Amino acid sequence: MVRAPVPAALLAGASAVLLLLCSFQVAFSLSIGVNYGALADNLPPPAQVAAFLKENTFIDRVKLFDANPVFIRAFAGTGVSMVVTVANGDIPGLAKLPAARDWIAAHIAPFYPATNISLLAVGNEVLATSDKNLIAHLLPAMRSLTAALAQAGMGKIRVTTPHSLGILAASEPPSTGRFRRGYDRAILAPMLQFHRQTKTPFMVNPYPYFGYTGRTLNYAIFKPNGGVFDSATGINYTNMFVAQMDAVYSGMKRLGYGDVEIAVGETGWPSVGDADQPAVSVENAASYNGNLIREVNSGRGTPLMPGRRFETYIFSLFNENQKPGPTAERNFGLFRADLTPVYDVGLTRTRAAAVAGGRRWCLPSGGASEAALQANIDYVCSSGVDCRSIQQGGACFLPNTLRSHAAFAMNAYYQSAGRHDFNCDFGKTGVVTLSDPSYGSCKYPA
Repeated sequence: MVRAPVPAALLAGASAVLLLLCSFQVAFSLSIGVNYGALADNLPPPAQVAAFLKENTFIDRVKLFDANPVFIRAFAGTGVSMVVTVANGDIPGLAKLPAARDWIAAHIAPFYPATNISLLAVGNEVLATSDKNLIAHLLPAMRSLTAALAQAGMGKIRVTTPHSLGILAASEPPSTGRFRRGYDRAILAPMLQFHRQTKTPFMVNPYPYFGYTGRTLNYAIFKPNGGVFDSATGINYTNMFVAQMDAVYSGMKRLGYGDVEIAVGETGWPSVGDADQPAVSVENAASYNGNLIREVNSGRGTPLMPGRRFETYIFSLFNENQKPGPTAERNFGLFRADLTPVYDVGLTRTRAAAVAGGRRWCLPSGGASEAALQANIDYVCSSGVDCRSIQQGGACFLPNTLRSHAAFAMNAYYQSAGRHDFNCDFGKTGVVTLSDPSYGSCKYPA
């Protein structure tokens, strides 16, 4: 995420407000995407993540920040749709069709259509880099990749590029929204024309988290507030996310492209921050992300775009313990590394699992050290528990990592010992979950 400045007064929207501690029945109607980042050393293997999302959540789309073949292959056969990202540094070379053909042949063709790749994101927040070479080659690369996909018989895969809201020169009130001079007609107008012609979405990354002040916090996290009035339209906005979307729409309409679809590539709120960030909390993260999910699933659109639906990807799937920067950067996740929710926004099917039989599994906690994981494996496998599945050639040998092997061993012990919580303690390195960690041919006993 490139942190382009967002005007602090970008307030707005519509929505009254409960924390989205949804009932199981309501959750059936949910549809949302997540950004699947992997800057962490404690995450489960991609195949396990893919199985978890398909079987245990209502998340139906994932967005990668690269084209890692292990991650793409892991989602084969799941039906979960995927956004694959071209690295910023690859953009100049891909402006030529032969190079674009080679890139598609290497990074997309081996996995499609088994993996439901629905979007190709060309770079990430390229305009915010101010790199003139990248910016000059961005649209040509998008065109070349579109042509390469069509020639390879994969024309259903759409092409876009995510933008930070730094592309806006004005945004409050939303009716005044306009793009930055120099980018508006020279870069964004031709790009919007491309999106119109190819029927692909203009993707933006709205982050009320980076635009709120102490005075406007409730606007930002969908809590009750008096709203912000736009005198030009007579609209009273009551959440910042909707205002940001309408500001983007106003900028597009000003260039004559108000009909182009808009998608949300990233948005979110962290659950843990530093001492000087009192607005960063589990409660506020649950309020923002929960009500965001409800907002984009409502189908009501925004005041300036009534009835529109926005393909939306929350940042992020996991807390990522190796991300640089302040504490908040490592705590945007909806889930911990052990696949348990950081907070409840109604996306998991665990209530259904509990109703269906109350099955539980034991997994390593996110903070378990490698030494502890090895000790757990040694203890379990010397206690008479069958560990053949994590030995060479076993169904759960791959991925050949301590965390993966420890997860299977700890769960096998937990199940054989009677499924008491204390059987999953392992010196405070185990955690009980309702989410089945099985993946592929590796089946965890329950």
